[in-house]
Amino acid sequence: MIIGLTGKNASGKGEVAKFLESRGFHFYSLSDVLREELKRKHLTPTRDHLTRVGNELREKYGPSILAERIMKKLAESQNYAVDSFRNPAEVEAFRQRPDFVLWAVVARPETRLKRIRARNREEDPVTLKHFIEVEKREAKNADPNKQAIDACEKLADTNINNNGSLDQLHAQLTPLLKKVLTHVKRPTWDVYFMHIARNVASRGNCLKRKVAALIVKDGRIISTGYNGTPRNTRNCFQGGCPRCNAVGPSGQGLGDCYCSHGEENAIVQAAYHGISIKGSTLYTTFCPCLLCTKMIINSGVLEVVYNQEYPLAGPAQGLLKEAGVKIRKVNLIGE
Repeated sequence: MIIGLTGKNASGKGEVAKFLESRGFHFYSLSDVLREELKRKHLTPTRDHLTRVGNELREKYGPSILAERIMKKLAESQNYAVDSFRNPAEVEAFRQRPDFVLWAVVARPETRLKRIRARNREEDPVTLKHFIEVEKREAKNADPNKQAIDACEKLADTNINNNGSLDQLHAQLTPLLKKVLTHVKRPTWDVYFMHIARNVASRGNCLKRKVAALIVKDGRIISTGYNGTPRNTRNCFQGGCPRCNAVGPSGQGLGDCYCSHGEENAIVQAAYHGISIKGSTLYTTFCPCLLCTKMIINSGVLEVVYNQEYPLAGPAQGLLKEAGVKIRKVNLIGE
């Protein structure tokens, strides 16, 4: 679960983040990217410097750059609280994740100014008029690369009113967090197995393309295979396959290729260990070729689920349909 936090200065985002951390969430802030940049430039992390460098990064790399850099640090198996969403493009970047929600922490200007005064920082505004003037520059902007907190708050899934005490804030957060966590969507079986197939593909030793397949029966994986040269021979990247090492045009010289395909290896691996795959489902990162299709049909596989199209797969798909093997495509998130 990823809970994003947005809101104006001193609204209480930090307190919400502390609450989430105490419940096992790992904390990141989009401002971490800015602080790293300021450190590299030997600048102090003042609010003005953070704002200026943030605008510069968005102008140079696009308005979602801070979100993109933070997302690279997030693992799939953890819960995260991510603070400081200040541009709508940052929210939209995280919306690609199905486990993301955005909370807006809101409070009256008078309440927030009182909190700022309690911090007693030299650069903070003193009067309410000055405070509001400073906030206007961050709240709305015609330039898509600058801060627009008002727009982020409008994109929030939930608004948290934080005009009261810390105890009152926590009283809101407990049921809200429970509701979010109990409604987390688990991936479908198709997405689950396809993600595993993609990880298996990382073991492929073909220089041309990395492909992998899983054979699943009764909800469990009974065989895997990735593309590469045969057992006990040199790997493709060690010079094992003459076609790949010739770096020729795609789709040509296929008769010179020593590599077995991922689907082929998954089927052969099952045979090697004496495991029947009759009545199974085969998940593959690419639509199978004609050779693999014939093996799939004759081995008794009932269904083929693939992720990406294969340029030479037209006849193969027709043959699968003629043989009564179901075939369908599954898109993963972000594709």
